[in-house]
Amino acid sequence: MSASPHTSRLLPRRALAVLGGLTLALAPAVTATPAATAAAAPERLALSPTADPSDSQTVTWRTSGEAEAVLEIAPAATPDQVQVVQGERTGSINGGVYHRATVSGLTPDTTYRYRVGDGADAVSEWQTFTTAAETAQPFDFLYFGDVQNDITEGAAPVIEAALADASEAELAVHPGDLINTAESDSEWAEWYDAFGTEATAGMNHVTTPGNHEYKVWSVSDYWPLQFPGAGNGPDDDDLENTVYYTDYQGVRFISLNANYVNAPWLDIVDWLEDQEYWLRTVLENNPNDWTVVTFHQPMFSNEPDRSNGPLRWMWLDVLEEYNVDLVLQGHDHSYGRGNLTANRTDDPAVQTGPVYVVAVTGPKMYDVDDSNWVNNGAEARVQLADTQTYQVVSVDGNQMDYVAKTIDGSIVDSFTITKDAESKRVTDTNVG
Repeated sequence: MSASPHTSRLLPRRALAVLGGLTLALAPAVTATPAATAAAAPERLALSPTADPSDSQTVTWRTSGEAEAVLEIAPAATPDQVQVVQGERTGSINGGVYHRATVSGLTPDTTYRYRVGDGADAVSEWQTFTTAAETAQPFDFLYFGDVQNDITEGAAPVIEAALADASEAELAVHPGDLINTAESDSEWAEWYDAFGTEATAGMNHVTTPGNHEYKVWSVSDYWPLQFPGAGNGPDDDDLENTVYYTDYQGVRFISLNANYVNAPWLDIVDWLEDQEYWLRTVLENNPNDWTVVTFHQPMFSNEPDRSNGPLRWMWLDVLEEYNVDLVLQGHDHSYGRGNLTANRTDDPAVQTGPVYVVAVTGPKMYDVDDSNWVNNGAEARVQLADTQTYQVVSVDGNQMDYVAKTIDGSIVDSFTITKDAESKRVTDTNVG
């Protein structure tokens, strides 16, 4: 999703009319203006998914000072037909002022160009994104485990390789620990730089927080400013912005908050029960053929000294009952993929039921052991220590292809999920 090289233009004030809460350009922009200075231009642009990204989109960004929040957007095919959407200032931290705008009424499967800023002089470069199709259509998405540490030198090269390899990917999933220190502005800057504006501003990012995005009982102040979620999670203020779902071209992506040790007042049971009840409802009423669930602490740990019993007690039966397709996790700083032993078949290369994956993109590494899998009725089909990976997942009709790769493109794990009206099979396709 590359940005269009259109010249930035400002709309004459006399050519604007307000209609239905939007401002519509009635005449093409005519006056070329110099680009805003680097200091004044908005930065850290990101696309945050709405519940239905086929007809709406949320954009977040940061400025260095107080300014109006304006989103200018137009179909790429008719760039002069600009709608101006009034956004909102959502907060400030460490000298940065954050803004958000949501545009609705978009046309499905359509490329748009947009910019953000004050609507006058301090504006971003034009960026592009494409709305999701209204119905199930083939697409690719990326999955990045913990980026977290040594982002610029250690993680960014892997991210760069992923974006080059899957240049047509339409969405990215992040299962927490995007950075190491919850309130570190410099680490957040590294994260945005590692992906680059074209990727943060050009594709939706399904994010869920990890323990390193928490400060005791509160999620990082940066989190809701950057990743507001889709606004359709449980009615629980402590889970706001972290638990939600978004439907994308036949796949329901669900973000859960697995940081139960950070539950306020250590009210772990309520924290997990609220999400369990909500998750059942979201799975029961899922109109999509595919379901991907992401959270941080894994259901089955690769790290031998870890075990997340409360997650298994509260969520495992739900994931199995509704036969979720992929459960994408992080936290253990290694690679692992497996399933319940009850879901084995007579063919050793085939399983049924959900696939549980743990991955790490950054360079921080832990030991690997399958004891937590085995002791809890599961098997680790693949485990790798000291291996940074990115994952490319392709969805096409009744088939989902998953590939885990290292920075040089080597495949370290792959499998295919196929479905028909009566059954689902998960087949190992290439284990390195």
